[in-house]
Amino acid sequence: MRFVPVLISAALAASPALSQPKPAPPAPAKPAATASPAPTAADWRTPNPADVLVIDTNKGRVIVEMTPETAPLYTARVRELAQAKFYDGLTFFRVIDGFMAQTGDPENRGTGQSDKPNVPGEFQFRRGPETPFALLADQSVSELGFIKTMPVQTQSMALAPLTRDGKVSGFVNFCQGVAGAARGEDPDTANSQFYLMRDHYPALDRRYAAFGRVISGLDVVRAIKVGEPVADPQDRMLTVRVLSDLPEKDRPKIRVIDPAGPWFKAEIARVKAAAPVGTSVSACDVNIPVEVK
Repeated sequence: MRFVPVLISAALAASPALSQPKPAPPAPAKPAATASPAPTAADWRTPNPADVLVIDTNKGRVIVEMTPETAPLYTARVRELAQAKFYDGLTFFRVIDGFMAQTGDPENRGTGQSDKPNVPGEFQFRRGPETPFALLADQSVSELGFIKTMPVQTQSMALAPLTRDGKVSGFVNFCQGVAGAARGEDPDTANSQFYLMRDHYPALDRRYAAFGRVISGLDVVRAIKVGEPVADPQDRMLTVRVLSDLPEKDRPKIRVIDPAGPWFKAEIARVKAAAPVGTSVSACDVNIPVEVK
């Protein structure tokens, strides 16, 4: 039996609109918010090099920070395959504008996988007091925020003392840049294929595992040739390496704004203040600055 990964059902990808409502009048604009001050050295953090993927493509470099907190099994699988140089030379064979770019198939057409066993679905995760979480919005029964650079939504931590393990459930918001595990119809069929989100696509929330996010090179992801499948795909990953495996002299120097720090909290307040009256701010609306040298 050939393995045919399915990223998203046709029903979700092509659901017709039920109606064509008249556009709502624009919300009144708020006064322009003042710019945040420049972050200080204490506002930055250095990602764990064992959790950073350096993907060099023919279009440029993409850097992904992996988050084992949200998908530990698939993070370990991608790290293992990268260290085995499995991904080197594989094409982006399915790329949809406004959606994602898919790769990781040794057959370069969506029907292949590694020789490793499949990975069970990791569509939700458990958040405990030790989980590095930065709050964006408290919605009483749920909380929006970030784990490192990953946009997430969880139950309120006020519920944690009532659970058996002292933790609450959460899931990733599939914002632009999120890296997800491709799978078949069976939820436990993720293997080697993955995709990088070109734009926000909330229909994937709680249905696919998310193991990281592009922190540099989203413009590269959006420059990859589009097609479903891509006709004569030429855009490919030349090499995929874990940052900690690179020689020190070849490692890009990366630092990311700490979402738990004071600068980011001020940035969230600035973004909320700049939003049109009556609208809410999602995690996809908030940029986390990154420096790569």
